[in-house]
Amino acid sequence: MYFNERIKWIRDCDNIKQKDIADYLGIKQQQYARYEKGVNVMPVTYLKKICEYLNVSADYILGLIDERKSYKDK
Repeated sequence: MYFNERIKWIRDCDNIKQKDIADYLGIKQQQYARYEKGVNVMPVTYLKKICEYLNVSADYILGLIDERKSYKDK
């Protein structure tokens, strides 16, 4: 699973809308959707903010670990 697919999966499981994350990032929902679909490459700074918003570690999103850990547990 690619990191953008994992982000979508987490977002869906937590019932979070794309617009909510896009607003948090300060971008339009359409731009965020392109990142989530893998059409555009997501900047690393956005990945960090998404980890904060979803409260999940970057290692989990990137597929380096399979256990969902909190962003604060790093």
